[in-house]
Amino acid sequence: MEQYKQEFIEFMVDCGVLKFGDFVTKSGRKTPFFVNTGFYRTGSQLRRLGEYYAKAIHENFGTDFDVLFGPAYKGIPLTVAASMALSEHFGADIGYCSNRKEVKDHGDKGILLGSPIKDGDRVVIIEDVTTAGTSIEETLPIIKAQGNVDVLGLVVSVDRCERGQGEKSALTEIHEKYGFKTAAIVTMNEVVEHLYNREYKGKVIIDDGLKAAIDAYYDQYGVK
Repeated sequence: MEQYKQEFIEFMVDCGVLKFGDFVTKSGRKTPFFVNTGFYRTGSQLRRLGEYYAKAIHENFGTDFDVLFGPAYKGIPLTVAASMALSEHFGADIGYCSNRKEVKDHGDKGILLGSPIKDGDRVVIIEDVTTAGTSIEETLPIIKAQGNVDVLGLVVSVDRCERGQGEKSALTEIHEKYGFKTAAIVTMNEVVEHLYNREYKGKVIIDDGLKAAIDAYYDQYGVK
């Protein structure tokens, strides 16, 4: 596993973004782990988060594209942080763009904020976590309504490695349905591999009991 992925896993733990316990996902699944990027709350955290996203974007999509799009609301700081990191670390001056929940009818009018999207633009979408693939169904029409654009792909922070709306993973379903590449900074398989029975800052985060709960979750919701 690449060093930046190991660092990112520990970074999520330090920020309280990656939690273990009893949770319910947006899609209604009871899960022993949860990823909430809303817990990135300081400037230094956002700077580091942007760097990890930038590394994953560079690794999977390069920098030959025009706009990084982050759906409102959580996608707004993600697209800003990642576009800044792409500039700083890879010399790529890429536009950042997000949608508004309500169309603005004065001043900077329209549904978008940040860089406009125009005909011929190549777009990469950035999100926090995709569980069942429902959010992309809302995002794509907004992007496509702006013109004849080429959506190159989607990058998320964590691939939960579970079924989407069918038997395949959510990211695989998105890839097959829309025809673009999907990628993640890390997968939950990598998270478990890195943290299982390994002491981090004086504590074993994933012990045998938690590992059994995660395995049981994947028996029910994992990709067959």
